[in-house]
Amino acid sequence: MRVAIVHEWLETYAGSERVLEQLLAIWPQAELFVVCDFLAEKDRHFLGGRVPTTSFIQRLPRARQWFRYYLGLMPMAVEQFDLSGYDLVLSSSHAVAKGVLTGPATLHVSYVHSPMRYAWDLQNQYLRQARMETGLKGLLTRRLLHGMRAWDHASAARPDIIAANSAWIAERIRKSWRRESTVIHPPVDINGFPFEPAKQDFYFVASRMVPYKRIDLVAEAFRELPDKRLVIAGDGPEMQRVREAAGDARNIEILGRVPQPDLVRLLQGARAFVFAAEEDFGIAMVEAQACGTPLIVYGRGGASDIVVADTTGVLFPEQSAASIRAAVARFESLPIAPEACRANAERFSRAVFRDRITALVDAGLAAR
Repeated sequence: MRVAIVHEWLETYAGSERVLEQLLAIWPQAELFVVCDFLAEKDRHFLGGRVPTTSFIQRLPRARQWFRYYLGLMPMAVEQFDLSGYDLVLSSSHAVAKGVLTGPATLHVSYVHSPMRYAWDLQNQYLRQARMETGLKGLLTRRLLHGMRAWDHASAARPDIIAANSAWIAERIRKSWRRESTVIHPPVDINGFPFEPAKQDFYFVASRMVPYKRIDLVAEAFRELPDKRLVIAGDGPEMQRVREAAGDARNIEILGRVPQPDLVRLLQGARAFVFAAEEDFGIAMVEAQACGTPLIVYGRGGASDIVVADTTGVLFPEQSAASIRAAVARFESLPIAPEACRANAERFSRAVFRDRITALVDAGLAAR
């Protein structure tokens, strides 16, 4: 069987690349197609020596720095891949990969991390963060996103089968594309986060400090809880805002970015992992659960797939400091067992992902 895997672009080893890594492990004979490939040599281990086929965007001026600015050309780029000789095409898509062209003899299964966020319900949020709400630049961007939205909807009919990475994304797919999907959670390396039942007396949050992560809300909440210690790890453009939210509170420690061994140690020792962002899924939450650490997290997005309410953590209903403080109080009244948290994390292992995506593909092939 000839197999092709289509991935958006290769720049860093992050969440979608973890999915790609598992797809390549399941189908080692697969050939890989990407819009562009600028992955550093140190991160290429999971490709197994493969040299991906790239699109014309790879060769455009200053593509390494500017490839995201070529977004308007990416639909045409993926449509130029010749996939006519393949029996199975798998796309890993958060933008354009699911729009590849395949014939009736080819089964196309698309694993969707999200419909194009900036073209649909999060358009205004992205424009605000980029400071492009008004002016000529904003108008031109809105026009571009209007065209991308139309293409995204039309190309959503191309995959034969769609898998969504959470129930939240399945609902977004239903709303944006009017298509049904099968929820298959992304693979998490739970073995890299060993179980530790002994907890220390601190709460923990770790994240890139970008606006939608709302680390400032967590800091603001704990500033009014002086008897509860909060440790914050991470770095990014919102660092100053987080420091201002923490003020001079002596119970809040901001570490900045920490090495991976220190991150694991902090996740293992924390009384609970606190998270205020709306995530498509939320791998960091599963990693905390693998360590046996309960969650106190915002109850929209992928968190509702992960947390077993009042058994492995607490969901709070609003992105506000007051809602976080109420959730902390509720958490402290519950007898949450570290063993229950670890058992919950097992649902999101790499092995479970491989079994479920293989079963979905096999069923699709058998039905042809």
